[in-house]
Amino acid sequence: MSLRRALLNRILRWTARPSMARARDPGAERRKFDFGARFFRRPSHLLFLDGDLPRVTCHPSRATPVILYFHGGAYVTGGPATHLTITGRLARLTGMTVYAARYPLAPEHPAPAAFDAAVAAHARLTRLYRPDQIILGGDSAGGGLALALLAHLCQTGQRPAGLFAFSPWTDLTLGGESLRLNADSDVILPAHRVVEASTLVRGRLPADDPRISPLFAQFPDPPPVLIQVGTTEVLRDDSRRMAAVLGARLSEWEDCPHVWQMFDGFLPEARAALRETADFILHLAESTVR
Repeated sequence: MSLRRALLNRILRWTARPSMARARDPGAERRKFDFGARFFRRPSHLLFLDGDLPRVTCHPSRATPVILYFHGGAYVTGGPATHLTITGRLARLTGMTVYAARYPLAPEHPAPAAFDAAVAAHARLTRLYRPDQIILGGDSAGGGLALALLAHLCQTGQRPAGLFAFSPWTDLTLGGESLRLNADSDVILPAHRVVEASTLVRGRLPADDPRISPLFAQFPDPPPVLIQVGTTEVLRDDSRRMAAVLGARLSEWEDCPHVWQMFDGFLPEARAALRETADFILHLAESTVR
């Protein structure tokens, strides 16, 4: 374990985890997340063009392919601006344009509002690009959302070039054993808050609806998929089981916190994980996108 990873895990256990355990007001949590995101390091020369479908670039970008990215935050917090560390670094490492989708947040807008917004964002992109020129990505809830969109696209003949996901939340039935086994080792997410969030965000949908639990979706002829997850996360088994369903490449990182890629610029493992993802994306560009 790197010294910085050990330090970060200790800090998160003392700060982020207790804060998550006490969280009650979604509005307050959004303000806290927005404020905290200002301290994440962003790559130099980043250009963020806000709007209905925000765009992130770091330098003159290649025309195709492009990345459609969905932010995390348990479907309750976050937005395109809070995740510029990840989207900006991926834009820099790949030379691609990243479209950072915005979607309505729960509990004001429960499921399937986020899924419907994801479908609409993809439809908007297909006015400019072929489906096979689009790479899907996301983290945590956004990773689950990207996977739910992938199932829809595979079923409707709009197969994308590929997908990557960081610690995705794929099972709102909460069937993963890691919710119990890693309840003490996860330095960010208290297991009981994951249970509460599932009830909060799914609205009237059953917990196994594939629009919120892509673990139960059908994926005819899926493209290549990369999933990264930390071994001590409560959501670890969401990634393991999803990778088994898809035949995906599963990359497990020892003792890394939930969505550690956000700590790029401080944590060596964050840059290494993003480089692994960029290599995967560039391979997709070379082998599947024409």
